[in-house]
Amino acid sequence: MKGLYFQQSSTNEEVTFVFQEKENVPVTEDNFVRVQVKACALSHINTKLLAEMKMEKDFFPVGREVSGIVLEGILPLDSEDPGLCEVIRVHEHYLVHKPEKVSWTEAAGVIRDGVRACTALYYLSQLSPGKSVLIMDGASAFGTIAIQLAHHRGAKVISTAHSLEDKQHLERLRPSIARVIDVSNGKVHVAESCLEETGGLGVDIVIDAGVRLYSKDDEPAVKLHLPHKHDIITLLGVGGHWVTTEENLQLDPPDSHCLFLKGATVAFLNDEVWNLSNAQQGKYLCILKDVMEKLSAGVFRPLLDEPIPLYEAKVSMEVVQKNQERKKQVVQF
Repeated sequence: MKGLYFQQSSTNEEVTFVFQEKENVPVTEDNFVRVQVKACALSHINTKLLAEMKMEKDFFPVGREVSGIVLEGILPLDSEDPGLCEVIRVHEHYLVHKPEKVSWTEAAGVIRDGVRACTALYYLSQLSPGKSVLIMDGASAFGTIAIQLAHHRGAKVISTAHSLEDKQHLERLRPSIARVIDVSNGKVHVAESCLEETGGLGVDIVIDAGVRLYSKDDEPAVKLHLPHKHDIITLLGVGGHWVTTEENLQLDPPDSHCLFLKGATVAFLNDEVWNLSNAQQGKYLCILKDVMEKLSAGVFRPLLDEPIPLYEAKVSMEVVQKNQERKKQVVQF
């Protein structure tokens, strides 16, 4: 039985993906179940986090968001089995039931982004009806789910678009987004647009997709389209919440003082936070169940690409690892 693994070079700069034969799933132990995989979503692998957690291996399993018979869930960070395999063994504490109305590809494709969106909106920023929310890069797979969840909670949503295609996608969403800020040409100022939309009060919640810490001349090309951290602080309202994915965020004393005057908070959105402590297991399972129930009820729909066969998983994963995909990639068995 083959599974997909990734191998990192000695310089930790290049990642290659390889199919390898794996041993058959052993006899089920206490609290473990065997899952026949029906679909597995592909997500970027945070190699830096694995190194910091001392979890580096010669070959690391690929694919953790799986759906199958009879259960589905996200495999833990230390799972020995790749989700891109016909049969896996997983502890029951990482599984929730898949509603009958939800397809295999939808279940696998929505899990990670659904958990991220719920964590950002419900746990890190306490979203409530009437709040204004800025969701950066709303046309991404994660952004699309976050927008729909924010609308479901009764929030006013503002989002940014990085291309004409993204702008058109956001304008088609229903309920309608209050304002789509087209940043593709680099001429529109995000902070000014948000302050104008909120009557100068600023937004209550910001969920970024990364920020620039320095001037454009000192930033890599991949970050030039991102707003500067000062823009985020400027557009944030009194008592606002800034949820950031920028793991190396640096706040200078003037930045901190401005946030202090606004009574604002900064929270970090870490994809793996629920898997890093057993004390959070109950909350984690509640979020997984909530995501599946909302998906089944039609509260949101994931932004999925056409399902791909297993033999194309290696090429697709290479694209995902370079953050070049827009729609969620899901392997269908």
